[in-house]
Amino acid sequence: MSFRPLHDRVVLRRLAQEEKTKGGIIIPDTAKEKPQEGEVVAVGPGARDDQGRLVALDVKVGDRVLFGKWSGTEIKINGEELLVLKESDLIGVYTA
Repeated sequence: MSFRPLHDRVVLRRLAQEEKTKGGIIIPDTAKEKPQEGEVVAVGPGARDDQGRLVALDVKVGDRVLFGKWSGTEIKINGEELLVLKESDLIGVYTA
């Protein structure tokens, strides 16, 4: 990727949402909400603490994460829609 986020920002690719409910009902595109799950594509170097030391991020490229519904800024790079947000906007990382 030709984009490097600054400070404690993270670039995500939204992961596709399920096409069907558990009961087998197909959800039309117009009724779907934007997914709140994504894959980390790029991370910044980290934030600085009060003493000026660099504090590394807890997430890394390839992690699957959950984020808030209205978090981040949508951008388009090379025709791909991505989301840039601060690490503090992430809710958690999938471990399994």
